[in-house]
This record gives sequence, C-alpha cells and structure tokens, in this order.
Amino acid sequence: MFVQIFWVAALTIFIYMNLVFIFSLLKKNASVVDIAWGAGFLLALLVSWLTSPDFTEQITGRKVLVIILVAVWGLRLSWHIYQRNKGKPEDFRYATWRQKWGRWFVLRSYFQIFLLQGFFMFLVILPALLIIGHPSGSSWTWLDYLGVLVWASGFLFETRADAELKRFKANPANKGQIIKTGLWRYSRHPNYFGEALMWWGIFILGLNSPFGWLGLISPLTITILLTRVSGIPLLEKKYAGNPDYQAYRAVTSAFFPWPPRKRQRHSAK
Repeated sequence: MFVQIFWVAALTIFIYMNLVFIFSLLKKNASVVDIAWGAGFLLALLVSWLTSPDFTEQITGRKVLVIILVAVWGLRLSWHIYQRNKGKPEDFRYATWRQKWGRWFVLRSYFQIFLLQGFFMFLVILPALLIIGHPSGSSWTWLDYLGVLVWASGFLFETRADAELKRFKANPANKGQIIKTGLWRYSRHPNYFGEALMWWGIFILGLNSPFGWLGLISPLTITILLTRVSGIPLLEKKYAGNPDYQAYRAVTSAFFPWPPRKRQRHSAK
C-alpha cells in the first residue's frame, strides 16, 4: 500500500509541476511556482488518499487530521503569496536567473526550479504519506497530541509573522525600512521558522505509522532548504551592503527565535 501511495504522489506532483511550468511560460513569470507550492501538497495528498486501496474502509481520524493540517497550511500559504505577488513583477530571484541564464532559462528553469521543487515537495510530504498509507487506525498516543501542538505553534508563528510584515509594508512611512518589531525582533525570518516547525509536527504525527522514522527526511529537508539553500541565503543577498540590515543582522538570530544580542561597544584607544 505504501508503494502505491508513494508512486501516485510522485506522479501527481510531476504532472502538477509540469502544468505550473507551462503556466509560467504563458505568464512569462516563474514566480507562479511559489504560489503553487503550498496547494501542491494538498493535491498530492488528496489524490494519494482517494486512489488508495479500500479507500472507504481506511478513513481514520489521524488521516483526516493530517489532510486538514496540510490543507490549512498549504492553502493559506498559496493565498498569502498570491496576494503578495499580485500585480507585481517577477520575483527578484527568478528575474536574476532569467537574466543570468539567458536563452537557456526555459530549459534550466524546468529542471532547476520546477522539477527540483517538485522533488523537494515529495520529500517534505513524506510523513503525511506514511500516515495516509497506514492500513489501520491505531489508538491515539501522546505523539499525536505533541505533533498537533508543535504544528499549531508553527502555524501561529508563520501566520503572525506574515501578518506583521504585511502591516509593516502597508505603512508608507516604512518604505525602505527593515522590520524589527514583533516576532521579527527575535528572528530575521520567523515565517520560515514557523513553516519548518509545522513539518516537524507532522513528522511527529507520522511516528505512529509503520516506518514513521523515515518521515524525518521531511523536516530535515525543509529546514535545510530554508536555512542553507533557497530561503535565508537567497533573500539575504538582496540586502547585501545595506548598513541598516547588517546592523539588524548583527544582533538578531537568523532562524530560531532568540532574544536580541547586545551590541558590542568599542572604546577608542
């Protein structure tokens, strides 16, 4: 059962990302992949569940719960990014690659943006697939309650951080300024922290499934992506040379929320 669900999820993601790629060509804007990211998880999970053997006999509370959690996270994130990007030009990351890659942009973006994100999507959704593939519904344990608590903490963290940033940018007086209040006082990227925390929660939920430990691939993947690959590193390149941001960076944690460090005072000699 697990093998079938994995193959269905992988095929669904592959078809979905190809359709998103075609749409990006029509729009001449690769940023649509960011909007498609969250919703793609829900689509892959639903198709895998609905096509699983004995679907009607395998409706359990844990399976319904994980679908709801992924739906709430994924649809909110896709809508938030859509609202943020609506009416704006292509995101600076993709615009930079479009200029750098030149005539090879279409081919390289297909493999290095769309299919690569699809591959990471499959890795991240793994613990949810393990839950869906569980042939029976075992009794709830403390891991279920802990997983929900961790997920809820991450969701509240991400939604609050996004709301704070949205309000900050909506104020004309803040144009060109760096947000340093609210959750952004304790982390330079609290929204990323919240997103990673949610997948740690789903991983914990999946530990009640056979081979649940394999789900560790998911939170490790999303945490590494956000902190080392496409999240923080690419975004902070945008602020290279900005003295205000560098001062903020010197005292504020990059990812994990932590009280601001005290500025070091250098006495003149």
